[in-house]
Amino acid sequence: MCISFPGRIIAFKEDDCLAVIEIGGTKREVSLDLLDEAVSLDDYLLCHAGFAIHKIDTEEAQKSLALLQEIIDNEIY
Repeated sequence: MCISFPGRIIAFKEDDCLAVIEIGGTKREVSLDLLDEAVSLDDYLLCHAGFAIHKIDTEEAQKSLALLQEIIDNEIY
């Protein structure tokens, strides 16, 4: 089992092979090598271990981020 987190693309690097994503105020670089579709600034990606693994729509990303914030706020872990 793996855990992935939704991150919003805020920039591209190295000939668009890497994206800078933002998750809850934290910025990370992720590889786009595993994606099979084009992505743009402000798209949301599910990311795991430094790789973007799937593009998701904004509504689904917001739901996931809200759930993660609820878990953090209520210390449900």
